[in-house]
Amino acid sequence: MNAIVEAVEYDNSCADADQAPASDPAITVDYDALEAVSVQKAIAWANGQLCPVTLYLYDLGGGFASEEHFNEMGKRFTEDGDNSGRK
Repeated sequence: MNAIVEAVEYDNSCADADQAPASDPAITVDYDALEAVSVQKAIAWANGQLCPVTLYLYDLGGGFASEEHFNEMGKRFTEDGDNSGRK
């Protein structure tokens, strides 16, 4: 599978999302990815990040390889481009 992590506060712009506090910019994980890993390794890797992250799991060949992740995550932002959830 493929694994992608992003800082958890990036989800603040989702409708009805719990609001996570912003991480220190010096340790914020904007985006990182691993390809062809087990679920166990992906979870351990995400838990080892310097800030709280959201872990996205995709079938092998999905996610970053097909730009699927970016197309789906673009739905977090409003029509007017306000992505105030990003810090």
